[in-house]
Amino acid sequence: MLRQLRENIVNDLPASVVVFLVALPLCLGIALASGAPLASGLIAGAVGGIVAGFFSQSQLAVSGPAAGLTTIVLASIQDLGSFQAFLACVVLAGLLQIGLGFARAGVIGHFFPNSVIKGMLAAIGLILILKQIPHALGYDADYEGDESFVQPDGQNTFTEIFQAIQNPTSGAILISLISLLIILFWETPRVKRQNWAKYVSGALVVVMVGVVMNQVFVSWYPHLSIQDTHLVNLPDFSATSISSILTFPDFAQLFSQKALIVAVTLAMVASLESLLSVEATDRLDPYKRITPLSHELKAQGVANMVSGLLGGLPVTAVIVRSTANIAAGAKSKWSAIFHGFILIIVVFSFPRVLRLIPLACLAGILIMVGYKLTSPSMYLDMWRRGRDQFLPFVVTIVAILLTDLLVGIFIGILVALYFVLKTNFHSAVVLVNDDDQYLLKFTRDVSFLNKAALRRSLEKIPDNARIIIDGSRSHFIDADVVETIQDFMKTAETKNIEVELKRNKHATHPMFRESE
Repeated sequence: MLRQLRENIVNDLPASVVVFLVALPLCLGIALASGAPLASGLIAGAVGGIVAGFFSQSQLAVSGPAAGLTTIVLASIQDLGSFQAFLACVVLAGLLQIGLGFARAGVIGHFFPNSVIKGMLAAIGLILILKQIPHALGYDADYEGDESFVQPDGQNTFTEIFQAIQNPTSGAILISLISLLIILFWETPRVKRQNWAKYVSGALVVVMVGVVMNQVFVSWYPHLSIQDTHLVNLPDFSATSISSILTFPDFAQLFSQKALIVAVTLAMVASLESLLSVEATDRLDPYKRITPLSHELKAQGVANMVSGLLGGLPVTAVIVRSTANIAAGAKSKWSAIFHGFILIIVVFSFPRVLRLIPLACLAGILIMVGYKLTSPSMYLDMWRRGRDQFLPFVVTIVAILLTDLLVGIFIGILVALYFVLKTNFHSAVVLVNDDDQYLLKFTRDVSFLNKAALRRSLEKIPDNARIIIDGSRSHFIDADVVETIQDFMKTAETKNIEVELKRNKHATHPMFRESE
């Protein structure tokens, strides 16, 4: 691991700064939306980076508090009566995740169809862009990190944009436009070829320029200055002792029915989000490394136990920070680990500096991250793959946009499953003909699900034809299928159709086995 550090620190350290800049407002926003102390989001971010990063075998996934858990966290804190009782549930959820890892439950992640995973990535990219447009316009009524369609303030993703267009802030618009131009410039091949570009990330330059621009506005152009409500909202922890920031769990009601339900819910949802995010991250990895998913559940479980013990929110692998990590050029897990340490050091040492950062420049960074996730080339590629890939892809995008991540994924999987079954129905029964000579062949085992396809094929046989039915290669033929064939053979006599069953001595099913 130290060798990996030496080889990749040139790439991983600058990337960790980018991940930190993306993670900071998200950690604070998710904590705020969850009804938890702001410090709990930062603790979860640091633990997700350091602990999950250390134990995980994913080289590029970044862990931290997840927006998809905010509703569960908010309801759980209210239901349990205290944040301390909720923390005990987070610890137990982590223990359950470790158990799932040892039970090899990570195999579930391999059953997510490729079209659905790509739809998830594209949907999150669109959500990032849509959710950051108000922040880019200087309208920050919604918290950073919100991914839900219906928002706590009664607005939704689209009405929030209309509200922002009607209430723009000129200074924020200027900063967000300059931020986008800087990032686009940093992405040009000419800049990427420069050695110095490896050490200075475009996102860091964006933040520095955004801070300087706003200070210039404050001093010389007050009408363009950005108000404090549009800057990073960070409490001043510099004069506070670490012990007073930490909140410790209360295990008194841990084994009550309410607490057990919360712990199991957190473990299940956090595990699914982590598996989805890691699978998606592996697909984005330029080196195409594969993460052992059951081991990832163990790593997430350890991180959740530590986060709960220190007063942090639940931790999952998160796709937005992971994508920012990849886009920033990270090569190993050290980027995620570094970002966790940076969160601790900078937040507790330089909070006043961080509170100068306009949300508009962070919006510019996240909009570009979103664009990379939902680039037009992805849509064209999925279109070329055919309807059975494109439709689940599009349905997943729309479902996630209008609901949330897990519901949208579930809907996408159902649509993908429909096409899988449909393809299986047709490919299991093949009908070919030469004039009035027909061959109906079972290419694999046939169940009652293939009965409809078989009937449609048999209905195509005209009067006075000859048909050979070959099921000699099928190890299993459902009784419903056998009955359908027998019914057809009886009906064929009235239509002068000659039916022959192709038999051989190696056939498994007795209907097609040649008698010795």
